[in-house]
Amino acid sequence: MEQKTARLTVLIDPDKKKAFESLCAQQDVTPSQVVRRLIRDYLAAHGVAYTPGADTPAPQ
Repeated sequence: MEQKTARLTVLIDPDKKKAFESLCAQQDVTPSQVVRRLIRDYLAAHGVAYTPGADTPAPQ
């Protein structure tokens, strides 16, 4: 499991937030789990490797 040491604040339309939270509940996952997976997938799709605990990601 990844270390949870940083907070990311995202502004989102209230209706989208409600729909997102509802879908997450239906799928028995937390919104945080989904966002972490999206970030990992986005980094991988763009060839960015990272070392947990490092200050900056390392391009591949």
